[in-house]
Parts: sequence; C-alpha cells; structure tokens
Amino acid sequence: MRVLGFLLRKEFLQILRNTSTIIIIVQSIIIQLLILPFAATFEMKNINLSIVDDDHSTYSQRLINKMVSSRYFILTDYSPHYPQALAAIEKNKADLVVEIPRGFESNLVKNQSTDIFMSINAINGTKGGLAGSYTSSIINDFNTEIREELVQSARFNPAPVVEIVSENWFNTHMNYKLYMVPGILVMLLTTIGISLTAFNIVREKEIGTMEQINVSPVRKIDFILAKLIPFWVIGMTVLVVGLTIAWAVYGIVPLGSYFTIIGFGAMQMAAFLGLGLLISTYANTQQQAQFISFFFTLIFMMLCGLYSPISSMPQWAQDMAMFNPLKYFVEVMRDVVLKGSHFIDILPQFGAITLFAVVFNGWAVLNYRKRM
Repeated sequence: MRVLGFLLRKEFLQILRNTSTIIIIVQSIIIQLLILPFAATFEMKNINLSIVDDDHSTYSQRLINKMVSSRYFILTDYSPHYPQALAAIEKNKADLVVEIPRGFESNLVKNQSTDIFMSINAINGTKGGLAGSYTSSIINDFNTEIREELVQSARFNPAPVVEIVSENWFNTHMNYKLYMVPGILVMLLTTIGISLTAFNIVREKEIGTMEQINVSPVRKIDFILAKLIPFWVIGMTVLVVGLTIAWAVYGIVPLGSYFTIIGFGAMQMAAFLGLGLLISTYANTQQQAQFISFFFTLIFMMLCGLYSPISSMPQWAQDMAMFNPLKYFVEVMRDVVLKGSHFIDILPQFGAITLFAVVFNGWAVLNYRKRM
C-alpha cells in the first residue's frame, strides 16, 4: 500500500502539472453536451415542401394552409406544373412534392373521392419516410374535417365506434432530449475513459520512464492501479459535471436516484479505464493506441442503442451488442432518468459491467510485463 501511495502521488502530480489536459477534457464535455443534443435529434422538422395546385379551389387552399401551418413543412416552391416541381427536388430545394389535381374539390364533393399525388425525395430514407407519414396524417385529418362538413350524421349512429385514447409513458411530452442527453453523456464518458488510459502506459514507453519502473520493486497490480485511479477520479468528476449540465440547461432530473447513476458510473468507468489500460499494454506507440481505441469506440457507439434501437438490428448485431459494455450504461441511464428505476432493477446490467471491469483490468495486469 505504501508503494501504491507513492505511485498515486506521482500520477496526480503529473496530471496537475499538465492542467491544460484537464481543462480541455472538462471544456469538451461542456461544449459537446451543449451542442450535440440539438444536432442528434429524431425530430424531423423543416421539410422543404413544393406545391403544384392544378385546382385552385377553396379546398385545395385549405389543404395547403393546413400543411404549411404545421410545424413540419416549409413551403419553398410553388410551381405551376409538376416538371418544375420535380426540378426543385433535383436541385435539393424541395424534399416533397404534393400535386393537387384539377377537379379536386368537385370530385371530393360530388363523388366523395379524389386522388392526391406525392413525390418524395428518398435519398435520405428516414427523412423521406417521415415526410410521407406526416403528409398522409395531415391529409387524413383534412379528409375527416371535410367529411364532417359534408356528411350529416344521424341522431343515433347505429355503427359501433371505437375511440382510441393514447398515453405516453415515461416521456409524456415526447421530448427527445430526455432520451438523447443521458446517452450522449455516456458516450462522452466512454471516449474519455478509453482514450486517457490508452495513451498512459504508451507515453511512459515513449519518454523512457518505463525503463525506470521496470527496474524498480513495483508490483504489476500497484502499477496498474496507480494508472487507473487518477483517471477514475477525473471520469467521476466529469460524470457529475455532465449531470449538472443536464439539470441546469435541459431541466433533466432523474426520476430515480443520482446515487444509482453515480454508483453504476463508478463501475462503468473502471471497466472502460481497464480497457484503455489493456490497449496501452499492447500498443507500442501513441498512434497505435489511438487507432485501436478509435476502433473499439466506434463499434461501441454503433452497437449501444444510442441512435437506433438494438431490437431493430440484425440478430448477429444484437448478439454482438451483448458484449458491448456501453450498451448497459445507456440502458441504465435511460431507465433511471425516465423510468425511475432503482438499484435492484439494474442488477443484471450492474453484474454485466462488473464482469467487464474484472476481465479488462485483470487482463491488463496479466498482460503488463516489466520487461517491456
């Protein structure tokens, strides 16, 4: 323990001498938490709309006004003919063309049936699908309004009517920031945890201090712990700062306990710091450590369920995600923040991340050889 104390003192002094690194870490977390939640959004707004109105009737104008007044569409093109509107899509000035045919109002009144043509720019499949869905929903609402005006309901409706009442659980107002901010904070912590420790032992090799450690009576486990604990303290500080920003800027207060998040985050940081130390025992240069850590970080982010549900992935990807430690922290953060889960509810995830921490750190201790 005395040797470990001296090593920890040396590591903390080395970190404090380079305060610019700590400042950059904290600043990067703050800036990214203030920017990324507004960019990483699942809400599709500001869809550029092109209208071709061949009817010029009252009903066609009502439908256009209904679409434009929604918060989804921006009318960027009003073309007299469809070829001109199609050119607007090809020039990326429009994402969707809605063509209202001649006789739209008369067919709707007389025949109670008419057609509307939609042409969607599907280069971005997600945006195109949502644009078509939004348009269909608005047209259905418009159709219901017109039917209520034209069809006189009987005093007693003999046909059974099913009323659908929906209720949003856990995220009542469908605020995507409640879903994304916890996940983004976990992603940033993962990047810091792997990167900081991945460069640590490699730096010792490059500047030559590793040779002095090799000839000193320092146990491998003391050396690894001395490398792990200072960055664990930094990581936990970053987690607290991130939770404070989530509360102060976005008004996100977990329904569960902060202690549950911090307790799980402590084990999560130990796991990722251990992975970074493991990478550093294999890499001989900081460039090698950078490429290896980038490789693992990218896979972890894509398979953690942050941007797309794991259940929507192919089965082989779902199986791979079970070996992704980042997946468990994303689940826990969202469960505690949105559902108010307690520690007993996240025991399976805590057991999994504890196993990752033991494996990564144990592997790093075994793989570190003093003859390096």
